[in-house]
Amino acid sequence: MSTTYGSWLRAQREAAGMTQQELADAARMSRSHIAHIEAGRRLPSKEDARRLDKVLNTGDVLSSFLPDDGVVVADYFETARNLEQQAIAIHEFALSFVPGILQTERYARAVLGSAFPPRSEKECDRAVVTRLGRSKVLADPKMPVVCALLDEAILRRPIGGPGIMAEQLTHLADLGQSGRVRVHVLPFSVGHHPLLQSTLSLMRFEDQPPIAYSEGVLTGTVHDTPSVVDQLRDAYALALSDALPLKESLVLLSSTAKDFGHQ
Repeated sequence: MSTTYGSWLRAQREAAGMTQQELADAARMSRSHIAHIEAGRRLPSKEDARRLDKVLNTGDVLSSFLPDDGVVVADYFETARNLEQQAIAIHEFALSFVPGILQTERYARAVLGSAFPPRSEKECDRAVVTRLGRSKVLADPKMPVVCALLDEAILRRPIGGPGIMAEQLTHLADLGQSGRVRVHVLPFSVGHHPLLQSTLSLMRFEDQPPIAYSEGVLTGTVHDTPSVVDQLRDAYALALSDALPLKESLVLLSSTAKDFGHQ
């Protein structure tokens, strides 16, 4: 990431006589995110850059000269990806695939390589690197707090084949056993549950209100209206109450991994 970009942003902010907090409030961002950008540790999303340009009256400089960090994500996920890197707590519900930050390289490649129209090998490589880069939030042994609620369908659908599934499920079990991530499986026996229609990610932050992100086919939405976020948090809590406890979930992950490994 470019320290030059961050230094220029800081210079424009100081020229406008604004503190980081004042700029964050005006651009609808968090102060910590502004600080990370100015220090060259992060880049704003395209939408964030547009808002910064507007607040600082810098034309389209921050938008046009946003460095290319090689990130490959769908446009509708870009804002959520940036928020994911700032969250102090992430609660995921996944219906069909293992959540992105918990995917192994081979599993990610199997998922991303199945796109239609097909990606070129180079495009697929870049997309895999981006996805694996998201898992760097787990490098810290404590933050963010992560809880993954997985529909049992994820354990049963052989994405990439038995070997890749065995590796992926073992990875999830290892994360759960290490205490780094809480993993709960929502079994088929529950039947209908309140999250059956889409994936969901709930994020909490140090210095901004919580948000929710839901995703369907070719669409994703960041929800920041408090009443909507509360409704989605309640739905998550209700679904989680029907899930298997942590120890039982880890046993199921490990045993299913072994079953795939024997195929």
